[in-house]
Amino acid sequence: MNGEFAPVRGRFWTTGVKVMLVFMFAGAIALLARFFGGLGYITNNNDAYPWGLWIGVNVAGGVGLAAGGFTTGAIAYVLNRKQFHLILRPALFTALLGYTFVIMALLTDLGRYWNMYSPMINWNFTSVLFAVAICVMISTTILYIECIPIVAERFIGNVNLPPGLRVFNTIIDRLLKFANNTIDKVMIIVVIVGIVFSCLHQSSLGALMLIAPSKVHPLWYTPILPLLFLMSAIAAAYPVVIFEHLLIEKSLDKKPRMDILTPMARFMPVLMGIYLVLKIGDMVSRETYVYLFDGTAQTNAFLVEVIFGVICPFVLVLFQKVRKSPGWLFFTSCLAIFGILINRINVFIVSYSPPYGGIYYPSIGEIIVTIGFISTLFFVYRLGVTNLPILAVDSEEKAV
Repeated sequence: MNGEFAPVRGRFWTTGVKVMLVFMFAGAIALLARFFGGLGYITNNNDAYPWGLWIGVNVAGGVGLAAGGFTTGAIAYVLNRKQFHLILRPALFTALLGYTFVIMALLTDLGRYWNMYSPMINWNFTSVLFAVAICVMISTTILYIECIPIVAERFIGNVNLPPGLRVFNTIIDRLLKFANNTIDKVMIIVVIVGIVFSCLHQSSLGALMLIAPSKVHPLWYTPILPLLFLMSAIAAAYPVVIFEHLLIEKSLDKKPRMDILTPMARFMPVLMGIYLVLKIGDMVSRETYVYLFDGTAQTNAFLVEVIFGVICPFVLVLFQKVRKSPGWLFFTSCLAIFGILINRINVFIVSYSPPYGGIYYPSIGEIIVTIGFISTLFFVYRLGVTNLPILAVDSEEKAV
């Protein structure tokens, strides 16, 4: 399959990319203010609300949206659906960027960020946070290993270091060949291990909120919250893959691969349906539907999440016309992505109500940092696909 991938041609410095640079610069300034002035200088977090937008969106939302890597790997390698190999690389690269920026966001949100290495040497098997930290580190490492063939294919035989370092050209070239050959032999094992730890991580993130039963609204607090987090991530995985594929193909003036995306979209109603049944069934069994129409901001947020983020994309993707249309499929994927993002915001921010401390609203600085992170992720992704063999291209599209 290697010969079908190449860096893609296209104008890099578009208006959108320049706008992203502005957001990235603003985010960098806000980050400097956070690290020099402290969390209290730029955020609205306090003792009652120790986390806010950065955890709800950058970390919890980012982790959920990074599930496309292991789900696409599951159908491509485990289920041996060969046609999905063509879209596996961008899915893995997106997941890699997602987990990397999740770690950066977590580093930003930690008060004592210099102690981030602590879980590696202080193992606390009774801590949910320990499980989250270890799973994040292992999942991220596996994603970097899975992306080694992309780098190796690009630079094997083309290593050209600057003068003074060219003595290492041959050594690096041999290391790349060794790494590529080794990964090729054990890729199925690496993918399976990645799937296992990604599932553990998605569910453990939901388990984190089980330790606050008196502070989380009954519409979201449930013993099966870890299962709901896992299934929501799996349900949103293929919409994320479809979204990023259609977006980058449109940006680079390439024809979307509907011969791959349409079959992938057939999995969406099944996965969304399972998640929807679990969510509605849990609400009915716990009789929390009594809160649905009390008019509070929390219940309204729950209705928006379920109706627009789950039910609407589920119904839309049932139609063959939607699955075959790039525009409709993109819109449906956006709804599904909105659904998982608003779910994580609802669970970690909206539903969280401590008995004291007032109401949390994200500060301007928090919003700027979040937009800066998102812009940087999109920028690096575009940089990657235009310089590395990530996307499947036709022979006439291959870069020189």
